[in-house]
Amino acid sequence: MRELDNNAHSVFLLHYHLVLVVKYRRKVLSEDVSARAREIFEYIAPKYNITCEEWNSDKDHVHILFRAHPNSEISRFINAYKSASSRLLKKEFPQIREKLWKEHFWSQSFCLLTTGGAPVEVIRKYIETQGEPKGGRKRRRDE
Repeated sequence: MRELDNNAHSVFLLHYHLVLVVKYRRKVLSEDVSARAREIFEYIAPKYNITCEEWNSDKDHVHILFRAHPNSEISRFINAYKSASSRLLKKEFPQIREKLWKEHFWSQSFCLLTTGGAPVEVIRKYIETQGEPKGGRKRRRDE
């Protein structure tokens, strides 16, 4: 069983899969740039109760698996990360600027998916069967 996170009033396990794409799919994510982008992510993440669990990249995008708390402001975190990493990566790797259009590093859009746990259909079936007697006959609400 996975270890649950907790805070003062709840326990939880919230995993997300984030995909960030370089603007215009420019191929600027070398191993060094990707490693530095991950360092920046891991530096900013704790301020938002976020923990990086897995990171992988191709030349024009990154895949990130991270854990969050229910009070994490995920879209605010993503925007803060994209802004800080864009500024720092262009400063620390000046060769990147030659391949980018204007000042943008990351595409404005991103893909964020929830992950982990049982498939949605299993959870749906579990919820649907709550309150049923062991015989399987579903009770009506007015019973």
